[in-house]
Amino acid sequence: MHLQTLTESEIIATLIALSLLLISAYGFGTLFEKIKAPRVVGEILGGMLWGGSCLYIFCPQMVDSVFAAYPEEGKVLNIFYQLGLIFLMFLSGYNTNIEVDKKNGKIITCVLIGATVLPMLGAIPFISMFQDDYIGVLGNEVAFGIVFTIGVAITSIPVISKIFFDMGIMNTTFSNTVLTVATLQDLCLWILLNAATRIATTGEVKFLEMLVVVVVTLGLFIAVKVISDHTKAWKRQLKPIHFYSISFTVLLFVCGVLSFLGINIMYSAFLVGYVLKAVVGYNDESKSKMDALGNFAFSFFIPIYFALVGIQLNVINGFSFLRFALFFVIAFGLEAVGTLLMLVFTNLTAASKINFAVTMNARGGPGIVLATVAYANGIISLEFFTVLILTTMLSSLIAGYWLRMQQKKDANVFMVLTKPEKK
Repeated sequence: MHLQTLTESEIIATLIALSLLLISAYGFGTLFEKIKAPRVVGEILGGMLWGGSCLYIFCPQMVDSVFAAYPEEGKVLNIFYQLGLIFLMFLSGYNTNIEVDKKNGKIITCVLIGATVLPMLGAIPFISMFQDDYIGVLGNEVAFGIVFTIGVAITSIPVISKIFFDMGIMNTTFSNTVLTVATLQDLCLWILLNAATRIATTGEVKFLEMLVVVVVTLGLFIAVKVISDHTKAWKRQLKPIHFYSISFTVLLFVCGVLSFLGINIMYSAFLVGYVLKAVVGYNDESKSKMDALGNFAFSFFIPIYFALVGIQLNVINGFSFLRFALFFVIAFGLEAVGTLLMLVFTNLTAASKINFAVTMNARGGPGIVLATVAYANGIISLEFFTVLILTTMLSSLIAGYWLRMQQKKDANVFMVLTKPEKK
């Protein structure tokens, strides 16, 4: 077997492209952390620096000489893009903990319905308003409708977790409720996204087939959940080289095998990460290995993934700021109003209700994954891809700054959530 290789000049061009993506993502990401904003937003802006929204406008030949130096460079960079997505979802699965606090069951249920079911239902009448401009090259209206409703109701676990850690309110009732709801919400939305990609790739909608995809996707998670809950962590500690080799082999193999069953790579990576935690445990030694992997992934593959997301954004050509503003108001409003409506049935204070409504709008990483997967599968157009990314960035910024502002006003606002009981 003979493996084709790139020429030396093509390899050098690829390395330079990766280094420029990394330095811009790192620079902007660090800057945004300094101003208490989500790092992911800065990393995307770092990628935008090289795209059609910035430098490419003024010096297209120079940018092409780096990022399109040879015909296959886009495909080579796409490998890093896909690996970044896989590692992001793999690490998300490992760090996901689906445990419902029964004491706050009513609040969790109300927030889940208000931030997921109600906004998705409320988004349906608006689909036709945006469809002509936002539908992808495949023209699959059902898949587009699913992605559109998902885009309205999605919350980021990593971004919110980072904000909570920075504010010192992790493991409070407020943070635990938000993270539990976000986990359950994202699980439902990943299942729907997997169904949408399946519908888009088959090119037709058959109720029975669609039902099978949903059942298989949901069944896989239930099976994974049951296995994880009843699996005793392996007490024997593996050397790092064995731990990583086995983990990567299983991760890539499962992603490949499940793709034949119509399961998206993104969802497969999430499931593998979730199972891995049950197998190796969450002790200090296993956690340190995963932290080391996370540090590497979040310093190389994942920033490149976010930067490559940014480089594709184009807010200059074929982009309507009016449509973006309209979609943002609809998406932010539906999720906020839905959450507030359901929280009427709880004993939460007015401030707590508003904080939940704003926080559940932080779309972060899941919003970006939704946009990239849907765009890659031809479900949405480049403009809607850009709109979803911008909505993710802006909503995450608003949530972060809002929560910090509330904490400055009242240091205990996230500690005391309910009204005092009447005597």
